[in-house]
Amino acid sequence: AMKWGGIHIRMLIAALVPATLVAVMMAGAFMTIAWFDLYKLHDQHARALTRQVAIASEYGLYSGDVPQLESVASGALRMPDVIYVAILDSQLNKLVVVGNSLTRVPPNLSVKESEFFDRKTDTDLFHQPIVASNVKLDDLYEPGVANDSATRQVLGHVLVEFSHAAMHRRAREMLLLSLAVTVGGLIAGYILAMFLGRGVIRPILRLSGMIERIGAGELSIRGDLLPNDPLRRVQRGLNQMAERLESNRDDLERQIALATVELRKKKEEAENATLAKSRFLAAASHDLRQPTHALGMFVARLAQLPHDVQTCKLIENLEASVQAMQDLLNGLLDVSRLDAQAVQVQAQPIALEDLFDQLRSGLGMTANEKGLRLKIRPTTVWVMSDPTLLYRILLNLVSNALRYTQKGGVLVACRVRRDAEIARIEVWDTGMGIAPEHHELIFKEFFQVENPERDRRKGLGLGLNIVHRTAALLGHRLQFNSSLGHGTRFMIDIALAPVGANGRKYALTGPNQNDELFGLRVLVIEDDALSREALATLLESWAATVDRVENLPAALVLVKTGPIPDVIVSDYRLPDGVNGMEAIAQIRIEAGSDIPACLISGDTDPGLMLSARDAGLTLLHKPVRPAKLRSFLRRLVVRRQVEGTEVE
Repeated sequence: AMKWGGIHIRMLIAALVPATLVAVMMAGAFMTIAWFDLYKLHDQHARALTRQVAIASEYGLYSGDVPQLESVASGALRMPDVIYVAILDSQLNKLVVVGNSLTRVPPNLSVKESEFFDRKTDTDLFHQPIVASNVKLDDLYEPGVANDSATRQVLGHVLVEFSHAAMHRRAREMLLLSLAVTVGGLIAGYILAMFLGRGVIRPILRLSGMIERIGAGELSIRGDLLPNDPLRRVQRGLNQMAERLESNRDDLERQIALATVELRKKKEEAENATLAKSRFLAAASHDLRQPTHALGMFVARLAQLPHDVQTCKLIENLEASVQAMQDLLNGLLDVSRLDAQAVQVQAQPIALEDLFDQLRSGLGMTANEKGLRLKIRPTTVWVMSDPTLLYRILLNLVSNALRYTQKGGVLVACRVRRDAEIARIEVWDTGMGIAPEHHELIFKEFFQVENPERDRRKGLGLGLNIVHRTAALLGHRLQFNSSLGHGTRFMIDIALAPVGANGRKYALTGPNQNDELFGLRVLVIEDDALSREALATLLESWAATVDRVENLPAALVLVKTGPIPDVIVSDYRLPDGVNGMEAIAQIRIEAGSDIPACLISGDTDPGLMLSARDAGLTLLHKPVRPAKLRSFLRRLVVRRQVEGTEVE
């Protein structure tokens, strides 16, 4: 089937349009000429007939023979196209009238012949005067005889009216004949164009179909070379092109196959290298965290003992070094935990004033030491968030602001957008600011604007990265405005807590009292003797009662024979292929109680984080800061007191 716009239609149009134009122009020219000829013939016929009637009526008028005039008029009426004949005397009196006139008789009839055309009736009225012949009977051919009608006597007038109906009828017949000839010519041209076009269209369609199949990837196709094909050379070239394309495709597939094999080998080598590196880093991290953990515990215990001034100064430097090492390891751990999605969000109503109080107590001394003003505006706003994670965000932002501010101060404030039910916490500083070219980089790991020498006193470059990831985890919008030399403003948008929501006030860090953990019995399970002794010594310095064991069997014996511990602090890797989660589960079964517990591990495997989360255990990564461990134990004590009060 031919489609509009297809090659069949286009070739047919190309063939028929010129022929149609020529046929129409020729038919128009023919009709124009024929119409003029027909009109001219009609006019000549009418004039000749009118003159004949005038000549034939001369004698009747001269002799007054009316019957003879009626005979002449009746004979003229029988002629084609004649509808009215009138013979008038010289006084314009009608002597003979035959037929029905469709037009008015012109008012003035002169001695000259005339013609009157009426457009309304589409008729011609011809007038011919009847004059007496001036012939001498003596000598017909005598020279000097005047024969001019102007000098002859006018006997009367003849009026003959002709209709154009017959002429129009003949014109229509010629038009129909012309149209029939034109249409017949077009039909013949169409048939001829279709017949001749097949010889061109078929090869083109064959080539078009072949090109379409080649485009679809069927490169093995070849077209037949027909002897009378007008596109034989094009077909040969297309076959050669398909052959080259097929050959190139085969070569490319072979090269891709070889490259794929090489890439697979490289990938396997890279994966093996990555696994080896990961195993090395995991082992190195674990082995590094073990002594660092023990070192932190020993230094914390050492700082509690009395010393002279020089020794105290040495211990302070030692604490700073240990803290820097712990900061690096803990920062890397926080990043890995966020990457592994091992951080659980526990959103609940929070009084921002509680978090602001913790910031005042925790960072006020740092600001005073640098001579800066730390201004935290009071607020009564409650928001929906995770208290621990939100405090970590604010702590990092304010600590960063204090670190990079040399004069002026830091402002922490909260504004409420009631229309959007959003609280915006803002942290302003008067520090060095951030250049526009660094705006996209400050949330990258280990990026610091003014620390190319990697001075650990200026931080590690992980704080803002952790802030950015934690805010995204909580679903809080984090923005900042800053320009070089004009300070920085960080903004966090947090949803307001529902109206009437009541939340507990969270003390993330408590007062520094030595008897908070008094009477708390802690079971320490640690296979590393140095770490076990350091942890137990530190716990005992906090007035806790410590039972220390090396493995699970010793812990089970202790639970069977002695009092049940209040808290279990277990290392993850224990002897005999037992891990800390299994040890805690068996001790709980043996004790018949869901004893609060936490894991301590030097492993940073994301799988371990997820397993601990699923088991409902707190995972503390080595090296554990004494303050963090103490805060955890304090929360357990507070929880036990609250549960005891509820039971009462």
